[in-house]
Amino acid sequence: MGTNRLATLLRSLLARPDEVMLELGAGGELLVARLRAALSALILLLPLVGAVSGAEVGETVIGLAAAVFVNIMAQVWLVLARHRRQHAWLPYATCTYDVSTTTGVLVLLALGDRVAGMNSMVVWAFYLIAIAMTALRNDGRLTLYAGALSIVQYGVLAWVLFATAGGPAELVSPDYGTAIPANQLERLLLLLIMTLLTAAIVHRMQRLVEMSGRDGLTGLPNRMWLLQQMPRLLERLRGGGSMTLALFDLDRFRRVNDELGRIDGDRALRHVVATVGQGLHDGERLVRMGGDEFVALLHCPMGTAWERIEQMRRLLWEDPFQPGRGVDPQRLSFSAGLAAWPQDGDDLSSLLASADRRQRAGKRHGGNRVMARDP
Repeated sequence: MGTNRLATLLRSLLARPDEVMLELGAGGELLVARLRAALSALILLLPLVGAVSGAEVGETVIGLAAAVFVNIMAQVWLVLARHRRQHAWLPYATCTYDVSTTTGVLVLLALGDRVAGMNSMVVWAFYLIAIAMTALRNDGRLTLYAGALSIVQYGVLAWVLFATAGGPAELVSPDYGTAIPANQLERLLLLLIMTLLTAAIVHRMQRLVEMSGRDGLTGLPNRMWLLQQMPRLLERLRGGGSMTLALFDLDRFRRVNDELGRIDGDRALRHVVATVGQGLHDGERLVRMGGDEFVALLHCPMGTAWERIEQMRRLLWEDPFQPGRGVDPQRLSFSAGLAAWPQDGDDLSSLLASADRRQRAGKRHGGNRVMARDP
């Protein structure tokens, strides 16, 4: 069971996040860029504090040069992050930069004092910060990448510094103490622990977002999911494609709830979802807006969509819901209004308004019908 759970966790972390997570991650990337800029400004103080406390001039100059470079790059990443989701490579580029810059500073320190490259806790701690900040991007792949990159880079650096040491005397520093393999292994272990902890946080965030975008009864995407997803779906269609939004509401469903009770009413809704879902093609979605109201997103023109929704309506009517022993089967029907993009609207609000107007007209005419035009 533990192995299965670990495999499930890894699959979740390595899977491409959905549109909601990517949108949240884009906001997280901008937040990380702002944090990076703020931290970079504070880094300017470190070499000055070191100089006041008696650090060597060479070490202070290296620290100051690195701080200036870090601040320049922080502003570059901030400008790029403001263009949300225009650069898919940006999170990996900034993550590589954060980790590699930390390694680069340790290398520069090691040129002046070999032990400083391994025992500088202040600089080494930026590995942990780089890993922790990946949680704000809501992408488990990025967290695992940052952790692996930190472990590999720091592990190689420590190995090279030990391997090229001329003797035990070069592994002792009056300012940074003694460098021993056990300490470096402990730091590598801490990097691994930080990676796993951050990955667990990302996984938890993914689950919470997934749950907030899912209907608990039917398992369908809900209104929040539709509000988050629709702008991206329409943006992709601008490159070419068709989409029709179908808004449908079950006819006299309150009577079903009153006669059968809440439990069978919930089962009836699941029956509707299963029946209507048979008519969806790959990539199309059925969304529960609330109560007995649903939206279907069909990748086809209005005429084809009307034929398909009409077929779903007939299928639902011809396949009665079976409440249980001693209770007669219940025939269910719905009234649907269709709206085509972009003819009936260029955004979700206008499409829903057109579809709702037609769906209400169908209700006024007795229900159990699909309306593709205004009466």
